Amino acid sequence: MSLATSSRRQGGLVRSLGAIVLLALMLSPVLWMVNASLLPDGRPAHGVWFLTDPDPSGYVTAFHDQGGALVTSLAVSLGTAALSLALAAPAAHALTLSPLPGAGPFVFAVLLVQAVPGISVANALHGLYADTGLLDSRLGLVLADSTAGVPLAILVLRTAMAAIPREIVEAARLDGAGAWRVFRSVVLPLSRNALVTAGLFAFLFAWGDTLFALTLTTTDAVRPITLGLYDYLGAHTTRWNATMATAVLASLPAAVLVVVAQRHITTAPAAGATH
Repeated sequence: MSLATSSRRQGGLVRSLGAIVLLALMLSPVLWMVNASLLPDGRPAHGVWFLTDPDPSGYVTAFHDQGGALVTSLAVSLGTAALSLALAAPAAHALTLSPLPGAGPFVFAVLLVQAVPGISVANALHGLYADTGLLDSRLGLVLADSTAGVPLAILVLRTAMAAIPREIVEAARLDGAGAWRVFRSVVLPLSRNALVTAGLFAFLFAWGDTLFALTLTTTDAVRPITLGLYDYLGAHTTRWNATMATAVLASLPAAVLVVVAQRHITTAPAAGATH
């Protein structure tokens, strides 16, 4: 074995060990949260790194108390992702493959919207919702969360659609495909990875939103899981198992989606399309 090969292997081993240590540090709060969720009711959340007597009663309490909040969060997040893609995909197509006059200023305006503080948008929507009856409604939360999901989705999809080779679009048009057929049968399939990425980010934003949920809901009738966690928080709380069980349940959908969708998150959606 040459000295250079041995040095590379040692360097690789050091990097691997460093990555393992970093991963362990990053996952340690998750381990603590899961262990705390399995504590017996009333036990303080100290020294829970290694449990010998796990108790699932915290999850029973969390499902009983927060089941409706979980359903609300899931409905609002899926609705936000669907609405964001439904509005952003045609807009991104119009800004790239069928450029409209003033496309540049429009993209700049989209970027500018991203810089508007969320509290300003929330306050403006509260007054509008109070007049239109959208307060304390899932539809209202979907529309509010989409104010952030749509601009981000436009930017992601526009970049992906701009990478689609023009020859493919022109070939479809020469074969007699109209604008809608080109968009539906050519552009969308080649932008699949970007669609998944944009939809995932819209879902995650809505799932973790607290600002709009806190501003646009005034009762417990429509309350996402981010607000449901507040039921257990206080200076003298003893329900650590239910609190952490709710946190675990709130983390699972987002974690599962990220794992499932990770192979679609790419910067080359049209790679190989012309081969």
